[in-house]
Amino acid sequence: MGKDLKARLQRIREKARLEASKPEPPEDAPPPVFAHWTPAGFKTLKRSLQVAMPLKPPPVFCAALAFLVKDLAYYPSSLAGKGLVPENLLFFDLETTGLSQGAGTLAFLAALGRFQGDSLLMQQYLLLDYPGEADFLEKVIARFCPEPGVEEPPLLVTYNGKAFDSQILQTRCLMNGMVPPAYFHADLLYPARRLWKRTLPNCSQATIETMALGLDRQGDMPGSLAPEAWFSFLRTGDAGPLSGVCDHNLRDILGLASLFVAFHKICVCPFESRQVFHFDFEALALLWHRALRRGFPGSVGEDSVSLGRELLEAAAGEYPRAALARAFDLMERGKHEEGREALGRIVQGAFDSTPQIQAAASRGLAVDAEWRLRNLPLALDYTESALALGVLSQGLREELLRRRERIRRKLEASTSGPGGYFGF
Repeated sequence: MGKDLKARLQRIREKARLEASKPEPPEDAPPPVFAHWTPAGFKTLKRSLQVAMPLKPPPVFCAALAFLVKDLAYYPSSLAGKGLVPENLLFFDLETTGLSQGAGTLAFLAALGRFQGDSLLMQQYLLLDYPGEADFLEKVIARFCPEPGVEEPPLLVTYNGKAFDSQILQTRCLMNGMVPPAYFHADLLYPARRLWKRTLPNCSQATIETMALGLDRQGDMPGSLAPEAWFSFLRTGDAGPLSGVCDHNLRDILGLASLFVAFHKICVCPFESRQVFHFDFEALALLWHRALRRGFPGSVGEDSVSLGRELLEAAAGEYPRAALARAFDLMERGKHEEGREALGRIVQGAFDSTPQIQAAASRGLAVDAEWRLRNLPLALDYTESALALGVLSQGLREELLRRRERIRRKLEASTSGPGGYFGF
């Protein structure tokens, strides 16, 4: 018993001497899990990775891309009628300690990506503890400067970044006495919703990547676990879950860049891309049509105008909203007979139209009959038909009631006054 105890004490002393002889790691040394990262400042790490793009970016992104991603319309190259150079894009995503935009929410992880040929160069910054936030922010916002040899400022591309990432970045800069960076910003959440909200269960970035773009995100850690992973790292030093968050952050950047390329392919080849990305074809046709009608800030080529009309015509053969938009477009371009025929088909139920769409078509025919054909009885019939459809929006119902009252007064004046309504 005594010998065993003596041997055990000897082993403990030897182990203690060995531990004491080991050199102490530097205070700012990264945890073993982050050994492949490099220090980038106080309590801040950095790593860079270059990966091949799942969807190959073009040499220049087409100007028509701004029809879908409206934020691009005000970028300098778009205003000048030129395409967008891939090197000007800066893909950006933050991981934070919560979903609130208040002063208590901290950004602890940032990823930024730029195209380099057919690949994407991604740089990531990780905050290891609260005292290093100033260094972390300084390194992140330094990436917002134009790259050497690039004339235009970078175009920041995010997913829901206007409502979240950019707000967090601005708040944290102000809290640390820094001037927030200035940049052009394109948020892909809004065009993604327009294209997929009626075809997918939801419009989260991961859902669109997997179900529309066909990207593989198996084994990915949900972003909702990011706050707990960082707080757990601060409490226990366990960097395993936090490493998974870092990988998730990089996947978001790669998916964001892929989504941007997919938007370009949809705008260049919408008919072919329809079968690849399974987007809402009617929504794209209507977006393109409205952009042309309202006036595009940049220069629009005739090819884009022609393609927009082809899209609308194709969608009008399948979908009621597109059929209504095409009918009005024909009327505006002076093709009145074709326009009346198209509106008549909607009124007669050629499509599975809602009462709202049928009423809008009847109203269009009433306007045409009253002011162009000068046929007041026909205009009144169309107005009555629209009102008889039942559930209508309050604005449309009130407009139709005013129209009916006005036409009735005109009809009374045409029969009671000298010379009739037209004065002869």
